[in-house]
Amino acid sequence: MNYQSDTPSLLALAAELAPRPGYNGTSLPSVRILRSETTLEDVPVLYRPGAVFVLQGFKQGFLNGEIYRYDAEHYLAVSVPVPFRMASQASPSHPLLAIYFDFDLNLAAEIATTLKGQAGHDERIQVRSLISSRMEPTITDVLQRLLQALHHPQDLTILGPGLLRELHYRILVGPQGASLMAALRRNGTTDRIVQSLTLIRERYKEGLSVSELAVTAGMSVPSYHVGFKRLTGNTPIQYLKALRLHEARLMIARRKESIAAIALEVGYASPAQFSRDFKRHFRRGPSEEAKWMRQHLGEPTYTRNEDLAPEVTDSRSGRGQSQSPA
Repeated sequence: MNYQSDTPSLLALAAELAPRPGYNGTSLPSVRILRSETTLEDVPVLYRPGAVFVLQGFKQGFLNGEIYRYDAEHYLAVSVPVPFRMASQASPSHPLLAIYFDFDLNLAAEIATTLKGQAGHDERIQVRSLISSRMEPTITDVLQRLLQALHHPQDLTILGPGLLRELHYRILVGPQGASLMAALRRNGTTDRIVQSLTLIRERYKEGLSVSELAVTAGMSVPSYHVGFKRLTGNTPIQYLKALRLHEARLMIARRKESIAAIALEVGYASPAQFSRDFKRHFRRGPSEEAKWMRQHLGEPTYTRNEDLAPEVTDSRSGRGQSQSPA
């Protein structure tokens, strides 16, 4: 299949499903389509495990000195949720259109188990949190069939589960598949760090210390710190702070409570310190950032523990924790 010749048809299908700027939900909770008409620079984001397919426009992610390109020729795969910074190019006449696909971690683990030991899957490969890979005809093909099914409820009912399974499979056998499956296998040090990320997500409101996290991971503080930074590009304290701020960002955008109350809700003892950290991280104060989110990403309508996106899901329990989109 020729990728270039298929792009207009795929793009037209996506554009019809995303009529308004911001995130457009679909009939599948794990699939949403972003339409953006504004060029963005240095935006903090935190994606849940999954993949982003940019059909028109251009995105770049920046983490730990590396650049991750995702555009019409590359897609971004996320194995573990990490905060990073993003830039994108778009305009009203040439909007960015991107498919955001969230992994079903149980299904992904099942497929990874089936593939385990097969040729081409080296278990020594290390986990990478973000991976940019070239689009392949097989990926384009399943995305087109998935978007076509989203236009027809009967097709989606019958074909949807199989298409989602195929998309998981195509990603896992792609260039980044071995690294993604290493995250799903969770062996050794990686297993302990990934479990530690789950603990941080569950207890991010508390005053967690690096020494406590290291003990729960069964590691020395220096080893834990090195392993954590290698996987996430952040120190444990940086990661915890980013998680708190991204959660607060969504709560503020939903106008849930006062900023002072939200600061306390996400674990800050001082609203003044929260405001300083928030502005340092997002380059805008809380109220300004909420206005920016509604303008560029749409009105946030989700609440914690819904099966929504973008979010981080605990693969053991299936519980979700909402994260900031972009």
